[in-house]
Amino acid sequence: MNTSLVPDELWPIIAPLLPRERPKPRGGRPRVPDRAALGGILFVLRSGIPWEMLPPQLGCGAGMTCWRRLRDWQHAGVWRRLQRELLRRLSDADQLDWSRASIDSASIAAKKGGRRPARIQRIAAEAAGHRARSAMLWSTPRAFPSHKSSRPPT
Repeated sequence: MNTSLVPDELWPIIAPLLPRERPKPRGGRPRVPDRAALGGILFVLRSGIPWEMLPPQLGCGAGMTCWRRLRDWQHAGVWRRLQRELLRRLSDADQLDWSRASIDSASIAAKKGGRRPARIQRIAAEAAGHRARSAMLWSTPRAFPSHKSSRPPT
């Protein structure tokens, strides 16, 4: 396996955050090591190639294996915990420049929800008990076939 995909300094930080392999009572194919699968995930995400085209020479297992591991780790919250751990370590080493940080509504939810838009005013005719005509739908005059058609108009 190409160990440069997952640096030796980073692996001891990541390994404890990964879920343990479940025992297989009926045996089966040996599981691809987590470090190899992570290398395959990083290779696909960095290069942008399709999962099916992951080169077997890397020793990372099949593309679908790496994709499933990525999915399972996402559901297990591995990436969120990894981000927090790396930010904590960088902060402890005084390596974060918070003056360049930004927050937007996509990453932080509004407390107690946002302000709701006002209700749309009714049209005067509808308010008086008559339904207003739709601005989206209208009737069109009946179309007749063109002169080239062999059918007579009805």
